[in-house]
Amino acid sequence: MKYRHLIVSIVALSISLGAFSSPGQAKEPVDANVPVRDLRAFAEIFGRIKQDYVEPVDDRELLGYAIRGMLSGLDPHSAYLDEEEFRELKVGTSGEFGGLGIEVGMENGFVKVISPIDDTPAQRAGVQAGDLIVRLNGNPVKGMSLNQAVKVMRGKPGTELVLTIVREGEDKPITLMVQRDVIKVASVKGRMLEKGFGYLRISHFQSRTNEDMIKLIARFKRKSGGRLKGLVLDLRNNPGGVLNGAVAVSDAFLKDGVIVYTQGRKKESRLNYNATPDDVVSDAPIVVLVNGGSASASEIVAGALQDHKRAIIMGSRTFGKGSVQTIVPVNKSAAVKLTTARYFTPSGRSIQAEGIVPDIPLSNVKVTAVEPANVSRLKESDLSGHLENGNGKDASGKTVNNSKKKKKGDAEELLAQKDYQLNEALNLLKGLYILNGNG
Repeated sequence: MKYRHLIVSIVALSISLGAFSSPGQAKEPVDANVPVRDLRAFAEIFGRIKQDYVEPVDDRELLGYAIRGMLSGLDPHSAYLDEEEFRELKVGTSGEFGGLGIEVGMENGFVKVISPIDDTPAQRAGVQAGDLIVRLNGNPVKGMSLNQAVKVMRGKPGTELVLTIVREGEDKPITLMVQRDVIKVASVKGRMLEKGFGYLRISHFQSRTNEDMIKLIARFKRKSGGRLKGLVLDLRNNPGGVLNGAVAVSDAFLKDGVIVYTQGRKKESRLNYNATPDDVVSDAPIVVLVNGGSASASEIVAGALQDHKRAIIMGSRTFGKGSVQTIVPVNKSAAVKLTTARYFTPSGRSIQAEGIVPDIPLSNVKVTAVEPANVSRLKESDLSGHLENGNGKDASGKTVNNSKKKKKGDAEELLAQKDYQLNEALNLLKGLYILNGNG
């Protein structure tokens, strides 16, 4: 047969790979029988395509399809990256690129939104975590690889893309028009919620995330007289990012112990990350907000703080991406993105396909203010001849009135309406602060 040499080459390669082992590395049980019959079937199909397919196909292109299929069958995150895709990956991790601003994966042949990135076209257009993108500019996503879909979504800033989305709870697909823009991922932002209580949002983990976070916390401390009463760490819709960034953020709040460890088949894939002394908020209570869009590196932080009982996790179960991908160059222009290990929390929990279960489940709901009654309730102070308070009088002999009436539309009420989960986190922090004898 014309392609018989292909069988011989593949068999020889399989035997050489099976026999190879690194010095000092324990050999794992390997099936000594090379699947010659399956390799022969592969070569037969290869030859049949070359001879009978309706159009000529280049050998390199056909082998590329075979490699892609082999990797895509392993898990949703392993992939073959040709020269252009390898270059795109480098662009995507640089922190600035033209696109929509969403972290995506594959599910049942469709593009699944892990989370929209803060302050990006996708978030502004209404894309939500968990959405399934079924069409791009009217073209079906089914049949595309993840890399091909990402390539379509990226493009020149200012150009538009129509997304057709299937969303849980909606009876029919949703069509959204999104205008591409230069995506600059601002990793850390925050503000003071009330005096002493800070809010810190991490949208994506980058190499500078911990450094930027510490600077922001230092600013919070200055505004709070040198010490924080509590901190809300918001990891909702945080799709992950750089592992070292997540480890450093966890370490900032932990004084000792394991932060995360990885386990894989190869010795070099088994790593332990441990905390160093010091806590940047000096043992102040922490509440971490998570949801289904919190994935990978953000799950590492939530899991570490939860296992060490350093923070209370609030929200909904996280995404559950607990696998480690390694980029392995195969030549100067192409690479393989291969899943090589799993993440485990300090207590030995695998994040993979399970996620982090919050200590306090909290639905993402909206609240509205209740209109006050036309007639206010009668109080003791309204009764004729009521006794005076008796708590004391000021120097002039006038009764001291310590009560302060809240005005409609005050900051607390507005926060509850704007972000119910954040308001609940703030209330919990206040309770913890008081419970610790600081009320």
